[in-house]
Amino acid sequence: MTQLPALVDRLFREESGRLTAMLARRLGPARLALAEDVVQEAFVTALKAWSVGPVPANPSGWLLQVARRKALDALRRERALEDRLGAVAAEFEAALEDGADGGCAGSADGPPPDGAFADDRLRMILLCCHPAVSEDSRVALTLRLAGGFSVEEIARALLADPRAVAQRLVRAKQALRDAGATFELPAAAALRERLDAVHDVLHLMFNEAHTAHAGDALLRRDLADESLRLVERLLADARTATPAGAALAALICFHAARFPVREGTDGIPVRLAEQDRTRWDRALLARGFAHLERAAAGETLSRFHVEAELASLHAAAPTWAATDWPRIVAAYDRLLALAPSPVAALNRVVAVRHAHGAERAWRDLQRVARDARVAAYPLTPAVRGWLLTALDRPAEASAAWSEARARATSMPMQRHAAQRLAELDERLGPADVDSATLHPS
Repeated sequence: MTQLPALVDRLFREESGRLTAMLARRLGPARLALAEDVVQEAFVTALKAWSVGPVPANPSGWLLQVARRKALDALRRERALEDRLGAVAAEFEAALEDGADGGCAGSADGPPPDGAFADDRLRMILLCCHPAVSEDSRVALTLRLAGGFSVEEIARALLADPRAVAQRLVRAKQALRDAGATFELPAAAALRERLDAVHDVLHLMFNEAHTAHAGDALLRRDLADESLRLVERLLADARTATPAGAALAALICFHAARFPVREGTDGIPVRLAEQDRTRWDRALLARGFAHLERAAAGETLSRFHVEAELASLHAAAPTWAATDWPRIVAAYDRLLALAPSPVAALNRVVAVRHAHGAERAWRDLQRVARDARVAAYPLTPAVRGWLLTALDRPAEASAAWSEARARATSMPMQRHAAQRLAELDERLGPADVDSATLHPS
C-alpha cells in the first residue's frame, strides 16, 4: 500500500495527542513518558501490521488498544510497581475487554464528570500548566503531550532552538513528578490561574492549523477543529468562561471561516485579495461575531481581544478594497504594546504598506528587523521581497524571495516563494502579500 505511510503520518498528527492524554490519565502524571512511548510504538506497529494486512475499520480504536496492551506489558515489567500493578493492570484488562477495535471518539475508560474537564485532552492541558512547571515550559509540554507536536514543530512555533525545547520537556516532566501532580481538578481560584497558559496553548495549536510549519499541507483542519472545540468547552463551563477565552474563540472562528479558499488546488496559499469572499464559511463568521460580543464583557483587554478585532476587520470588509487598513495599523500598535512578537511586527509592516505606501513600510521593516527575532523569522525575507518588488528593485527582490524559499519549512510556503520568483522573472508586476498569508495573528 503506497499510501500507508501518509495515512499513518496523518493519524499520528490527528490522534497521538488524544491517545497520549487518554493513557496518561490511567497511568498517572508520573508516567507521562510511558504514555508517550507506547503511543509511538503503537504507530510503528500499525505501519508494520497494516502493510501486510487490511487497515482496520476504526484505525484510532485499533491504535488505542495496541497502546494499552503495550502499556500493560511495560507495567508488568516494572518490579517497582508490583504493589500497584494489580489495580492498574485490572483497569487495562477491563478496557481491553471492550474489543480490539474499541472506539476513540469518547474515552472508553469513562472520564469523570467534571464539566469541560471531563475531556481527556483538556485535562492533560490543565496538568501541563501546573504551577510546578515553569512558565516557559508549560506551552512546550502541552504541545508535546496534548497536541502531538514533534520537538522540531514546537521549536518553530515558539521560535526556539530544538535542543532547548527538548531540555525544557525533560525538566517539565521531572517537575510534575517531584510535585506529585495529579489529574485532579484544582480549586476554582487555582483553575483560573492556569487559564492564561491554557489559552496560549490553544492559540498556538490553531496557529499551526492555520499555517503548518512543516509538511506538504498548508492547513491542518483537524487541529483547527480541535482547538475551537476545546476553547468552546472552556466557555461552556462557568469556572473557565472568561472574556479572553471568548475573544480567542472569535479569533479562531474568523480565521477558520476562510479555510475553504485559503489554499489553491496547487497547494499554494491564496492571497486575501484574491479570495472569493462568497465562499467564506458564513456560519463560522456569525459564530465569531457572537463570541466577540461576549468577549466585550469585563474590563480587561487581552491580546486575544486585539487579534480578534484584527480578524473581524477583515471578516467585515465586503471587498479587499474596502478593508480599513489605517484601523488595522492602529490595532497592530495596540497588539505590539500588549504582546510584542516578530509576527505582529511583520504583519504591521504589511498593513502599513497598504495604508501608507511601500516607502514607509520599508523604513518600518528596516527598524523592526534590528530585533534579532524578527531577522531570524522565516517569513521576514518574504516581506522584504514583496516590498522590494513594490519599490521596483527587482534584483534585490529576487534575492529576498530566493532566501524566503530556502528558509521556508513547509512545501506550500516553498512553492509560494517560487511562484513569486517566477512572477519577477516574467515581469508580471508586483506580487501581493497580506498579513493573513503570514500568520493568523
